[in-house]
Amino acid sequence: MKALKYFAILILPITVFISFTNKGWLTFLPIIFVFGFIPLLEFFVKPNKNNFTKEEENKEKKNKLYTYLLYGTLPIQIVFLLLFFKYIQEPGLETFEMVGRILGMGILCGVMGINVGHELGHRNNRVDEFIGEILLLTSLNTHFLPYHNGGHHYNVATPNDAATARKNEWIFTFWIRSHITSYFQAWNIENKRMKSLERGWLHHQNRMVIYSICTVIFIATIFLFYGMFVTLAFLAAAIAGILLLETVNYIEHYGLLRKKNEHGRYERVKRNHSWNSDHQIGQAFLFNLSRHSDHHYNGAKHYQLLKSLPESPQMPTGYPGMMLLSLIPPLWFLVMNKKVNKLVS
Repeated sequence: MKALKYFAILILPITVFISFTNKGWLTFLPIIFVFGFIPLLEFFVKPNKNNFTKEEENKEKKNKLYTYLLYGTLPIQIVFLLLFFKYIQEPGLETFEMVGRILGMGILCGVMGINVGHELGHRNNRVDEFIGEILLLTSLNTHFLPYHNGGHHYNVATPNDAATARKNEWIFTFWIRSHITSYFQAWNIENKRMKSLERGWLHHQNRMVIYSICTVIFIATIFLFYGMFVTLAFLAAAIAGILLLETVNYIEHYGLLRKKNEHGRYERVKRNHSWNSDHQIGQAFLFNLSRHSDHHYNGAKHYQLLKSLPESPQMPTGYPGMMLLSLIPPLWFLVMNKKVNKLVS
């Protein structure tokens, strides 16, 4: 029964389907739902700081329903991509209605494509990792996997991490810095891995080589079957999903820095090096991503087992609300810089 709350994610594709099959303001229903209804609801729902007992944790760790739900997002994502290719071409669409449908697909790319791809990419299981790779491919963000696991988790809360937002850094410049830097760092990570295996960078075991080829084939296939307009619409949706990811990165690590020891090395990653949110609605829709502090403390821990702990710095609201706040930099700095200053004082 404890796994059932995560089935709330299925509400999202329903709102996207309504967007695809209607006109007018309903094309923006996914945006209204995610960034209107959920933040409003989180003001009235008490945060959930409860953790599993040891016995519950052992039981829920073995419950395959949590993983099967993640698997189920793949066919949903593929079906909705095909629906998007169809409905974005509907005759008589106004420009704003196209924008609404593109943003709806973009939310699916961010939530189901990248977020679930992220969770599965942490699994020490080739089947899970492969499904995660396909989900990331549908969102045109395949470089995320080598960079996130081999770079972000290692360098988080340091100036070396592309995905750690610096204090007073505007989110709009962060989007560009984080995405471009993480892409090149993903290549660097894979090239170093190939060198350690005494293989050239162009070797077929270099994931960035394979991911790049698959991305080109994927986009070319869309162009071949659906034409330029649909291809450009999909690229716009993928960019929207990527911007969602980068906005989440921004709010998760803003202003947090690890200390250096007497040898000039950074302290190990602790649960106070990521912002945490115990708001229940965001937890359910994002597969506990908002318990981010514990995730960085133990990246291999499955999402249902993540804990809320008192040493983790807390966001004042859930992810959707914090994402909206981040889009107004002066207000974001006013709220969050006070919290950052308290942590370092």
